[in-house]
Amino acid sequence: MKTTTEMQLVPISKLVPYVNNARTHSPEQITKLCSSLQEFGFINPAIINRDFNVIVGHGRILAAKEEDIQEVPCVFANHLTEAQKKAYIIANNRMAMDAGWDEEFLRVEIESLQGTDFDSLLYPYHFTRYS
Repeated sequence: MKTTTEMQLVPISKLVPYVNNARTHSPEQITKLCSSLQEFGFINPAIINRDFNVIVGHGRILAAKEEDIQEVPCVFANHLTEAQKKAYIIANNRMAMDAGWDEEFLRVEIESLQGTDFDSLLYPYHFTRYS
């Protein structure tokens, strides 16, 4: 099994978005991603190759630009072939869409956050559902 072994902060100006990225990012989603960056920081690295081509993290990078963040953490996936890179871009996004929720655990977690300093505007579709 191959794995990534290198991570570093990379200037956003060096990153090259994948021109054929089929995943879209609405202004509303970018706003949510900006809120997440403000609340938690940039803790989910982008995945790039040795030529600084973005494989995963396009939305987070767009939000980071909106927040005037100059460098973002990136993981280098240099072991992927061009075909693997294309397949991973699709698979990574699709796998996230296929995930579900344990409704009871979600309710408990959301209730435990009520009354804290947590910004409930990050995920209003969950909070309004259980409030």
